[in-house]
Amino acid sequence: MDFPRIELELLEDLTPPAEAGFLRLIRRRYRAHYPDGTASAAFVYDLVDRPAIDAVVLVAHYLDHDGVRRVFLRSCVRPPVAARDPSRSPHPERDPLHGTLWELPAGLVEPSEQSPAGLLHAAQRELAEELGLSVDATAFRELGASVFPVPAMIAERLYFFEVTVNPDERGEPSLDGSALERFGEVRALALDEALELCRKGTLMDGKTELALRRLMERHGSRRAP
Repeated sequence: MDFPRIELELLEDLTPPAEAGFLRLIRRRYRAHYPDGTASAAFVYDLVDRPAIDAVVLVAHYLDHDGVRRVFLRSCVRPPVAARDPSRSPHPERDPLHGTLWELPAGLVEPSEQSPAGLLHAAQRELAEELGLSVDATAFRELGASVFPVPAMIAERLYFFEVTVNPDERGEPSLDGSALERFGEVRALALDEALELCRKGTLMDGKTELALRRLMERHGSRRAP
């Protein structure tokens, strides 16, 4: 599809001095130029950047003895969710979240991994760190196109991969040293069950639901007859 030709003119960089931290605030003054030749008034736009801007999302799956496709999920503590003020929600919160979500394994693509081969290396690393599974890079398959999960705030792009694994070969996750990964739990759910939890609003991570639906479209939830 063709987009309206709206061009952004950078007028001024107002980014405050960088401080040590995971994220950096970028503040810029822009003017928008429209297809009819007119232009907007100058406006300030804030966005977020980080050195490792992209991430991989991994769907590790297998068929159990009954031919049911199962996927590995991991519990994740997300401070922004923990800090969310329930009084600002349009609907009453059904259950206290305490910042914990069930998610697919995922992780950042390091600056040295910004290549097709680097993406596979990131996928291998994250699978070992979060699930305790070691597989060859050739085992990963792209699971659809990449997406921008929060384009109004950050230019992060998510790359999806699926990999068939042997659950009997799963060891102890190596973790990445983060305080938030300690005592995380790993669960293997039937794909149908995981998607039902998405529909009920129990599994609330958007990237996880998208990847699970893509896996369902590609393989189905059971062994083919």
